[in-house]
Amino acid sequence: MTTAQRLALFDLDHTLLPLDSDYQWADFLARTGKAGDPAEAQRRNDELMDRYNAGDLTAEQAAEFMLGLLRDACPIDLAAWHEAFMAEVVRPAIRPSAIELVRQHAEQGDLCAIVTATNEFVTAPIARAFGIPHLIATLPEMHRGRYTGRIEGVPSFKAGKVTRVNAWLATMQRSLPDFSESYFYSDSSNDLPLLEHVTHPVATNPSSGLRTVAQERGWHILDLFKDMQDNKS
Repeated sequence: MTTAQRLALFDLDHTLLPLDSDYQWADFLARTGKAGDPAEAQRRNDELMDRYNAGDLTAEQAAEFMLGLLRDACPIDLAAWHEAFMAEVVRPAIRPSAIELVRQHAEQGDLCAIVTATNEFVTAPIARAFGIPHLIATLPEMHRGRYTGRIEGVPSFKAGKVTRVNAWLATMQRSLPDFSESYFYSDSSNDLPLLEHVTHPVATNPSSGLRTVAQERGWHILDLFKDMQDNKS
């Protein structure tokens, strides 16, 4: 078996997907009456998104609400709800341009992984939909077959993404410097720690803050969903 010489890491929300899967999952549960009072659930969801966009949100603060949505339901119900979420929200949003980007790396034999702050329950089916075999996501703690509403281990957020990627590579007796080329695609300034650790940082559909940093540092900028922007203009 040939050992991959290149590494391709992908953020998920607003990078491979033109939406935030964490926000949309909570919105889906609120709209369908599965998250308690719909108006209150939507208010909390919007508040967290505003704080995230402002850079004023910790992984623990997000988990209090987001993972609490998993705690309050049994796994069988959660699985059924997630299937409906994939059909209604996620699959229709997957763009051919994102699929093509992943395909190009896979066909070159690159080691590919999604690295996302969104929890593993929400993102594992999405990673499978993209055909990406490895997922590094925030881990929701489980006890006796039920989610507890707490995070297990280091959240895959900000500098935690570097920690988690290094730990994942170590399970294969590898490290970032072992790869001749390493790519990380992300839209967010929150991901600067990992972008600064790879040989090819790619600002993908970047926020205004990350676009400015990328321009200053000469990083490649990829507007993966330009067709959607053009359609809005």
